[in-house]
Amino acid sequence: MAHQECLFCKIIEGKIPSQKIFENESVYAFSDIHPQAKHHFLVIPKIHVTSLAELSDTNIMASLYEAALQIAKEKGFKESGFRTVINTGQHGGQTVFHLHLHLLAGSQLSGKFN
Repeated sequence: MAHQECLFCKIIEGKIPSQKIFENESVYAFSDIHPQAKHHFLVIPKIHVTSLAELSDTNIMASLYEAALQIAKEKGFKESGFRTVINTGQHGGQTVFHLHLHLLAGSQLSGKFN
């Protein structure tokens, strides 16, 4: 179920434009508007889940990672490597409160986590 004020729910509904790179029945993925790597995509469930801490259906995580792997393969960086990150809660760096997986790739990524 979509939340009226959620930025990502509005993107899924097409009310806010995005650069879609992948979509299936349960997941939507698009380019991050503030990329932190050469390739930076957000993979989100189509149903609203506030954060990983609020997740009750672990099948959602499987769907997010399956999509991330398919995107990595299609974009050609499955072999060279990529990073997935999920920020959870305010202290975990989450800024949009709709569960999302960051998929970063395209260059040598720093080993540091800031």
